[in-house]
Amino acid sequence: MADIDNKEQSELDQDLDDVEEVEEETGEETKIKARQLTVWMMQNPQILAALQERLDGLIETLTGYIESLPRVVKKQVNALKNLQVKCAQIEAKFYEEVHDLERKYAIINAIYEPTEEECEWKPDEEDEISEELKEKAKIEDEKKDEEKEDPKGIPKFWLTVFKNIDLLSDMVQEHDEPILKHLKDIKVKFSDAGQPMSFVLEFHFESNEYFTNEVLTKTYRMRSEPDDSDPFSLDGPEIMGCTGCQIDWKKGKNVTLKMIKKKQKHKGRGTVHTVTKTVSNDSFFNFFAPPEVPESGYLDDDSEAILAADFEIGHFLRECIIPRSVLYFTGEAIEDDDDDYDEEGEELLFTYSLMFLYFLGRLRSFF
Repeated sequence: MADIDNKEQSELDQDLDDVEEVEEETGEETKIKARQLTVWMMQNPQILAALQERLDGLIETLTGYIESLPRVVKKQVNALKNLQVKCAQIEAKFYEEVHDLERKYAIINAIYEPTEEECEWKPDEEDEISEELKEKAKIEDEKKDEEKEDPKGIPKFWLTVFKNIDLLSDMVQEHDEPILKHLKDIKVKFSDAGQPMSFVLEFHFESNEYFTNEVLTKTYRMRSEPDDSDPFSLDGPEIMGCTGCQIDWKKGKNVTLKMIKKKQKHKGRGTVHTVTKTVSNDSFFNFFAPPEVPESGYLDDDSEAILAADFEIGHFLRECIIPRSVLYFTGEAIEDDDDDYDEEGEELLFTYSLMFLYFLGRLRSFF
């Protein structure tokens, strides 16, 4: 039995060596063939079913191997798993301390106008323009400066950031844009030491005609301790819930509601009359009124989907947008994200294709 296993392992190693050699020797051609093979396999359900059966068999083999180990060895494996749980608990503590550091050293944006020296930025060679064009642009700027006062800060900064990011641009409706022009800043505040782990997104607005709030808040509650039912799944703090805030809308300015007119027919007399009804309206500002999680913890599918997207947006604002807002304003961060996505997508596709190639070769021995 051991000889057979060794033989299969030898064949497996040889097959993997062959795959690696193909990758090194053919390069781009292998990627193309792998994609073609992937498409072909997707169009042949019998092959996919056979592959799935083989994969299931491998999993069962692994499980059977663990079960077949001597009792002493099993105890050692269990001891290692207990150590793994302790590692997960230590890792959870690490994330809590990182959270405290973020709270202590969070940058608080003050009202500040940069100096001329700070405004200088040397572009890449491909972005440089001729001195003649620079001089012309400078003259045009001076003319505009004479015609009107300098704008304070960067007009429509956050609105531009939101519209540049697909995740947020879908939330921003046309009627939201005049309001978001008044958004001055977004800050992150972390929970105090000793308090349950959480963070608050603060949206600071200048005085406007839409609502009286100066700050709108969204609080996210987090958990960093391992789940008792699956202690090995810890991968950093996890958002567990969120709470919005009340927006004090001025009369007739609430963009989260709209009035509709509906015709109703009287059953007895047959007369028709018009009824005005207030209904919910799509708006970015619904972000501040997330679904409430009932005590039972059960949510309908729509509410669950909304909360899942909400958690993703909150995490993305905290981790990516706020620390690199100027790069999302200019679009540079979006280009970087797209490049990363393309590279990861190519690598993932290539990896899966190689797996298909390998398992297809293994499956041929069964037919």
